[in-house]
Amino acid sequence: MMTTIETYVRRSSGRLRKLAVNPRLRLTGKTALYFSAGLVLSAASLAHSAQPLALGLLFALTGWQGLVAALGGAAGYLLFWGKAGFQGLVWLGLGLPAALMVNRRKDEERAHILLAGAVAGLLVSAVGLGFQIFLKDRTAVPVYLLRVGLAPLSAWLFLMIRARKDPVADWLGAGVLVLSLAQLSLGPKLSLGFPAAGMLTAGGVFPVAALAGLALDLAQLTQVPMTAVLCLAWLCRLIPWKSKMLGIVAPGGVYLLVMGLCGLTDPLPAVLLAVGGGLAVLLPPQPELHHRRGETGLAQVRLELMAGVMSQTQQLLLEEATAPIDESALLARTQERACGGCPCRKGCRERLTPLPTNLLHKPLVDQFSLNLGCKKPARLVLELRRSQEQLRTIKADRDRREEYRWAVIQQYQFLAHYLQLQSDELPRRGETLKKKFEAQIGISAIGREEANGDRCLRFPGTGGRQYLLICDGMGTGLGAAQEGQTAAAMLRQMLSAGFPAEYALRSVNSLLVLRGRSASVTMDLAELRLDTGRVWLYKWGAAPSWLVRDGIPEKIGTAGPPPGLSVQDGRESVERLSLGRGEVLILTSDGVDGEAALRHVSDISAVPPGELADRLLELGCGELQDDATVAVVRLHPCALST
Repeated sequence: MMTTIETYVRRSSGRLRKLAVNPRLRLTGKTALYFSAGLVLSAASLAHSAQPLALGLLFALTGWQGLVAALGGAAGYLLFWGKAGFQGLVWLGLGLPAALMVNRRKDEERAHILLAGAVAGLLVSAVGLGFQIFLKDRTAVPVYLLRVGLAPLSAWLFLMIRARKDPVADWLGAGVLVLSLAQLSLGPKLSLGFPAAGMLTAGGVFPVAALAGLALDLAQLTQVPMTAVLCLAWLCRLIPWKSKMLGIVAPGGVYLLVMGLCGLTDPLPAVLLAVGGGLAVLLPPQPELHHRRGETGLAQVRLELMAGVMSQTQQLLLEEATAPIDESALLARTQERACGGCPCRKGCRERLTPLPTNLLHKPLVDQFSLNLGCKKPARLVLELRRSQEQLRTIKADRDRREEYRWAVIQQYQFLAHYLQLQSDELPRRGETLKKKFEAQIGISAIGREEANGDRCLRFPGTGGRQYLLICDGMGTGLGAAQEGQTAAAMLRQMLSAGFPAEYALRSVNSLLVLRGRSASVTMDLAELRLDTGRVWLYKWGAAPSWLVRDGIPEKIGTAGPPPGLSVQDGRESVERLSLGRGEVLILTSDGVDGEAALRHVSDISAVPPGELADRLLELGCGELQDDATVAVVRLHPCALST
C-alpha cells in the first residue's frame, strides 16, 4: 500500500512538473500574474485616495508585460475608484509609452532607475496639475505631493525587486502588497490584507512582519495597533518550543490579547490572521542572509573599497574640464608674423586693430575676401592659412585626447561595477543555479579565402549564462581573420570572467578607437539565460538576425554603424527575446542573405540546428562574395527527474 501511494505521488508530481514547463500554460500564468498585479496595486489607498503604485510597476516591466499590467491597473482604477480613478487611467495611458521608451534606453542600471523615477514623478505631477487647472479637481495639496513622491519611489522599488539584488526591496514590496490587498474584501470587514499579513508574519522575516503591520495601520481597517500585534506575533516564533503551531497561531492569538488590553471588541481580524498563519506553510523557506564572516567578509570589504576608489576616480575625471582654445592669442600671433616684417607696418591703420576670430573658421581665405584695409593682404592671407591649419591640428589633437580620456573614464566605470558585482556574488559562490533549458546550437561557416574572417565562438559564462558570438572581420583574407580573432578572443575572456556584456562590447569599441581600427569588425552576441529561457541579443554593426516563431520568421535588429568610430557616441543595440516556447534564433554574418534562404526552408522548428545551419548557408551565400557564417540556436527544456 505504501509503495502504491508513493508511486502515485511521484507520478502526480511528474505531471505537475510537466504542466509547469508547458509554454502555453506558463504564458497564461504570467499574463494572469501581471494583470492581477496591476489590478491589486491600483486598489492601494493612502489618505483615502488612489495612489500611482500601478504606474511604478509599469516602469519596471517591458513589452507585453507592461501592456498587460497597464490593462489590469486601468480595470482596477475603474472598478475600485469609479470617477475618482480617471486620473489613474491617465497615469497609465501616458505612462505606458513613456515606460517603453525609458526601458528601451541602454543606460547604466543606476541611471536607468533614476530616469524611470524622474519620468514617473514628472508624469504624476503634470497630470495632477492638469486635473486641478482644467477639470477643477479638489485633491488636497498634501495628497498631491504624496502621489508625486510615491511615483518615483514605487518605480525604484519595483525595479529593485525585479533585479533581485536587495532584500530590503523585497521587504518593502511585501508591505506594499499588504497595503493593496487591505482594500480588497470578500464581504463586510473580510479584508484580504489580514490573511496576507498573517501569512507573512508566520512564514517571513521580522522586517516583513513589521511592514505588514504598518500597512494595515495605514489602511485603517481596525483600531487595534497592527504593527505592534504582528511584531509581537513574530517574536513568539523565537520561543524555544518544538511545535511549529506556535508561529502559525501567534498572529491571531496576539491580536486577541492586544485587543483585550486596548478595551476593543473586533474579533473577526483574529480569524483572518489565523487563516493566514495556516497558509504560511505554502510559502517557500526563507533564504538565509549572507553575513560577512572571516575571509569572505574581508574579501567583500576589499572589493567594495576598490570599487569605491574606481568610482571616485571616474567622477574626478568627469569633473575635469577641458581648457578652451585661445583663438584670440592665435590671431594675435598671426597678425604679428604678418605685420612684423611688413614695410607698410608704420602707416597701416589695421596694425593695431585685432583681427576678428571668424577669420580662423572661414573655409577659404584669399586677399579679395579680406575687407580689412590691409596694404599687403597677400602676407596676411598666407599667415591666416597657416593659423587655420594650426587650429585644425590643435582640434584634432584635442579630439584624440578626449577619446583617450573617455576611454579611461569608461574603464574605471566598468571596473567599479564589475568589482561591486563580484563583492555581491562572493557569499553565493558555492550556490549552483538550476538550469531549466539546454542550448542546442548549430554553426556552419565558409570562407571566401583560406583564412576565414568570420570568428564564431560558443562558450559558457557565469550565473547560468551561455554565449554565442560572431565577430566578422570586415573584408576577406588574413587581415580580416586576425581582426575577428583578436576581438573575439578579448570578448570571450571578459565574458567568461563575468564582465557584463554591454561593458565588454564597449571596451572592445574603445580599444578599436584608440588603435585607429574603426569599422574593422562587427559584433553579434547572443547571451542565453538557461534558467529563464530569455536571450539578450547584442548587435554592433552586425547583420540582422531572425527569430522563427510558429514557423514565421521575424527580422531582429538592423545593420548599424560598426564599432570603433567613437568612444562617446558609439553604442550597441540590444533586443530581449524569449526562446522558452520552441522559438528558433538564427544569426548570420553579412555574407549570408538570410531572408532569401529562409524562403526555401519549410518546417524550420523540426530541423536539427546543425542541419538547418548547413542548409541556410548553402541557400544564402550565393556566389560567395564574402565570408559567410550561420548560427542556429534553440532552447530545449531540461529532462525532468522522476
